[in-house]
Amino acid sequence: MIPLSIPNISGNEWQYVKDCLDTGWISSVGSYVNQFEEKVAAFTGAKYAVAAMNGTAALHLSMQLTGVERGDLVIVPDITFIASCNAVSYLGAEPLLIDVDKYTWQIDLNLLESFLEENTFLMGSKVVDETEIIRSHIKHSGRRIGAILPVHVLGNMTDMDRLSAICSKYHIPMVEDSTEALGSTYKGKHAGTFGIFGTSSFNGNKIISTGGGGMILTNDEHLAKKAKHLTTQAKTDPFEYDHDEIGYNYRLVNILAAVGVAQMEQLPGFLKRKKEIDKYYRQSLENENLRFQKNGDNVEPNNWLHTMWVDHQRPMIDHLLKNGVQCRPFWVPMHELSMFKNCAFVSENQISQQVYRHCISIPSSTNLTDAQVEEVVKVVRGFE
Repeated sequence: MIPLSIPNISGNEWQYVKDCLDTGWISSVGSYVNQFEEKVAAFTGAKYAVAAMNGTAALHLSMQLTGVERGDLVIVPDITFIASCNAVSYLGAEPLLIDVDKYTWQIDLNLLESFLEENTFLMGSKVVDETEIIRSHIKHSGRRIGAILPVHVLGNMTDMDRLSAICSKYHIPMVEDSTEALGSTYKGKHAGTFGIFGTSSFNGNKIISTGGGGMILTNDEHLAKKAKHLTTQAKTDPFEYDHDEIGYNYRLVNILAAVGVAQMEQLPGFLKRKKEIDKYYRQSLENENLRFQKNGDNVEPNNWLHTMWVDHQRPMIDHLLKNGVQCRPFWVPMHELSMFKNCAFVSENQISQQVYRHCISIPSSTNLTDAQVEEVVKVVRGFE
């Protein structure tokens, strides 16, 4: 079976992990955690990076530090991995779901803007440090919009200039779910550096992997220090067990960070290989019945998970699996899941359902051989 998306462990991973084992520094204290943070910050251009145990933890803490509170609404695209909406729910907030663009599969900015124009008003919600905090509220309910969580689906990005302008006009803080977008840029600026926070994930299927792990990105020194404080149980003294608020056991452990350091050393090569595979798939397979995700204007994507839109999804899935090609359907739209079916869903043409019912992710690992990529193409072409 040609795998869908697996880690490429071909660098210094063994050496750095052995160093952790030999020295005994395997937990959340150790030099590799700091090295990993520094490498991710330098690569993305963020001033600060704070390691977390996974991308979901990074999302949760980023929204908490942005000021999302119980009862708030958080704008989320309807097509995303469930971690986005779960993290919103951890704070007692509720997703406000917006449909996606038919071709890029990113949040539909036309829908978003028209919804905000017709259904919101601005109001001061609280005072922090003698400054009134202005936020958008929903007209019919008075509920506050605490944040927007744009998801860079599959490593693609929307028009970030326009999204930033919308956020500014309607006073909505942006936290980027850039967990799939390490290596993606918009006008040369890295995903995860447009909002108050950005987030990365290093799950087993991501472009680099630590097995499990995440990163919080920010340009705000105070927020970075606060994030690191909360990821380490809000401990205030290196010797005494003194804590000054509710914290979390969210700090990435050193042995996984060691893998991350080795993976970051290889990231430029991984991005190059992803681009080669993407180009071959598109040139070999696109036709009137099969297309791939359209890249946003001014976007240089990381081509994380190659996903195609086909006319006959389920029969194609059966055909691929039968012929040794691992594949996956797309995520179930959030508004179709039982936990979120009562959340507001803004849509005109039900695009998220169409994406779900037509899209298939196909092998995308950076260590795929040319022969394996050619075999995938052969099998896809052999579908009747």
